[in-house]
Amino acid sequence: MSKGLAHIMKQAQMMQQKMARLQEEAAEKTAEGTAGGGAVVAVANGKNQLLSLTIKKEAVDPEDVEMLQDLVVAAVNEALAKVHAEMSEQMSKLTGGLNIPGLF
Repeated sequence: MSKGLAHIMKQAQMMQQKMARLQEEAAEKTAEGTAGGGAVVAVANGKNQLLSLTIKKEAVDPEDVEMLQDLVVAAVNEALAKVHAEMSEQMSKLTGGLNIPGLF
């Protein structure tokens, strides 16, 4: 194997290790999304898992369940979008700005 190819293989292994570490750290990163002026608060992590959901009493109206459902969806989507943006930023730093499909 040529020295150039060996160097490329070593760099690829190092990047793979860094990506694995970044994915492990993803579980620890969290983001919060809110809706209805804070009536619904969702917290998600970098693995796209919903960690907590808080609903204030005033957001619960038995006559308007659809509104509460919309608030929950909006808060969760905001939290997931924030954590995804953070992970994309970290991945971009790792890959030097290259957009590699399927990483985050």
